[in-house]
Amino acid sequence: MVIAVSVGSVIWFAFGLVLMVVVWRIGMTMLQALSAPPAPPPEPGELRKVNVRFRCDVCGVELKMTMAPDDDPTPPRHCLEDMTIVAPVIE
Repeated sequence: MVIAVSVGSVIWFAFGLVLMVVVWRIGMTMLQALSAPPAPPPEPGELRKVNVRFRCDVCGVELKMTMAPDDDPTPPRHCLEDMTIVAPVIE
């Protein structure tokens, strides 16, 4: 029994194998990236980069904080009142 295989079928089969290997490699790379441990937190007292904006409700002055000792800084005081957080502007 002889099976007739055309050249086009062989090319499509080879293309499918190459595509399967590429998809497999991309998937494995993504899984390895997800399984990597997170970066350790900075040392206590070391400043972190943040982008938080505050506004004084009394006089309207605004403040942009770019460095803070923690990720969620406490609001500063102005006009003897705590400032409120302003929604970030999409940049």
